[in-house]
Amino acid sequence: MRKIKSLGMLLLSFTLFFALSLHFQPAKASAAVQTTKTPVVFVHGLTGSDSNFALIKGYLRTQGWASNELYAIDLPSKQGHQELNSAAIQRFVDNVLSQTGSTKVNIVAHSMGGANSLYYILNKGGASKVDKLVTLGGANQLTTRVAPQGIDTTSIYSTSDYIVRPYLSKLYGANNIEIRGVSHIGLLSSYQVNSLIKTALQE
Repeated sequence: MRKIKSLGMLLLSFTLFFALSLHFQPAKASAAVQTTKTPVVFVHGLTGSDSNFALIKGYLRTQGWASNELYAIDLPSKQGHQELNSAAIQRFVDNVLSQTGSTKVNIVAHSMGGANSLYYILNKGGASKVDKLVTLGGANQLTTRVAPQGIDTTSIYSTSDYIVRPYLSKLYGANNIEIRGVSHIGLLSSYQVNSLIKTALQE
């Protein structure tokens, strides 16, 4: 009987110790993921997906960006529907801001993703939530010919791009960067382009 009572007391003591140790453990990080850099949102083009930016994201991680600072959206309209995709970008950006506690994002967009991102900025409240916009072979002039005011805009395009011709990518007031020898799809896997993206995001 004494053994059972002693065992019971031992179990009770252990339970109390365990509960107290949990109570006084340091608080864990909150649900919001704190970031040191402005979060980057990647926006794909026609028939694309969020996986299109795997190589660029991998490169940026080697350059100091954390995984929780890099977010790629999978757009609902693979045909680039402006209203549908800009609304999706709006929701996605708001979610990223909520998750990270940041007040703004940077956007890196490829092809029709450039036009969709510009539409979001100009028509869906994105002007106050985007710090920098970088387009890669962006079909930008399908939305506007002028870089959005107050947003640091860089348009990178290639003379070897036969899908979105350079004239469609150029924006008045943007930092327009012309390169050679890189195809439209190649803009997503070029070390030269990666370096230009890094510079644009750091300026």
